[in-house]
Amino acid sequence: MTKYLKKTVFLLIIVLLISSCFTGCKTFDNFKSTFIDHEGKTEEKVRIGVFEPLSGENKEQGELEKTGIELAHELYSKALGKEVELVYADNKSDLTVAETMAKELIEKRPAVILGSFGSTFSLIGNDIFKEADTPAIAVTCSNPLVTNSSEYYFRVCYVESFQGIAAAKYAVEEMKVKKAAILKESNNDYAAAFCQAFSDKFKALTKDEQGIVSSMEYNAEDKTFKEQLNDIKKSGAEVIFLPSEITDAANIMKEAKKLNIDATFLGTDKWENEDLIKLGGKAVEGAAFSTYFDSKSAITETTSVFLEAYQQKYGKNSVPDSAVALGFDAYLLAVTAINQAGTAVSGKAVKEVLEKTKGFIGASGNITFDKNGDPIKSVSINTVKDGKIVYTYTVEPTWS
Repeated sequence: MTKYLKKTVFLLIIVLLISSCFTGCKTFDNFKSTFIDHEGKTEEKVRIGVFEPLSGENKEQGELEKTGIELAHELYSKALGKEVELVYADNKSDLTVAETMAKELIEKRPAVILGSFGSTFSLIGNDIFKEADTPAIAVTCSNPLVTNSSEYYFRVCYVESFQGIAAAKYAVEEMKVKKAAILKESNNDYAAAFCQAFSDKFKALTKDEQGIVSSMEYNAEDKTFKEQLNDIKKSGAEVIFLPSEITDAANIMKEAKKLNIDATFLGTDKWENEDLIKLGGKAVEGAAFSTYFDSKSAITETTSVFLEAYQQKYGKNSVPDSAVALGFDAYLLAVTAINQAGTAVSGKAVKEVLEKTKGFIGASGNITFDKNGDPIKSVSINTVKDGKIVYTYTVEPTWS
């Protein structure tokens, strides 16, 4: 036996001995994924994937998320002491293209993938990313299925129904309300999820199962809401939770004003648009709604860093969209997880770090991931005051 062959056999025996000690254990799985499966893959750069619609129908929304990601990358361009390279995959706002681009992105060996705008595109990438043991962080897509269907998918925006919880906390803890009404569009699953979350949380906080004093529905084609509003008026409700589109909200509040209903209307991020005031006029004065991000709230120290960087690049009076702040946070989470995992080639190790995220200080609020990979985080509340939308309050994530 030659000297070279003896050395090869010796090394093989050592590897087999290590394997026999750890086979079947989580320790061995980590050892294998870090040192064996990726043997020889010493990367000069850390890669983070950007899976977005950068062309097609959803280009504008994809660009907003990309803007936040790239701004964060400019500020924090290294992970593990190496340059971070952003690798892009344009799903072109097309379901068929999205699958192909997700597969191509995986071939570039990113440590983490950010995106996509549009829950459908993220769902398409879901199985592909999971099979490759590559974690992904959604930026603005809020469909619960994205994270529920894979332990490899996380998100920095809260799920839609979470806003119902925030509205209930605002009503009880800040407004000191004891009685609430619900008004929602019938056969609307989006509204139903919000209302259930609001109802459950309101009853829990007030410790009163009868706290929801009226629950009414309307049809999308309705021209008047007098019957529903009169029932709410008689109930003595102090707030009315209305998770609707802007047009319905404005029409309902105008009719409520004519009926002299003085209860405060509470809504969701769907109302975050000046059209609410244009359509509703004085009738929407005092209405409050949750939002993903508000540049005037200065939620955390990272918010200040983000705003300073954004305005330095785009102008002192520039106001960033919520999607930009969320894209910023998604990138920061990715870099932090890579650094804590100590590797950019073991997606499983990075995923395990993300699962343990607690109290992460982002631009859009403090983030703690629940068991589904959804964030428990601060929520800003805006109010219509003197004909303008203004920041009013931050609902802190004290619930579990």
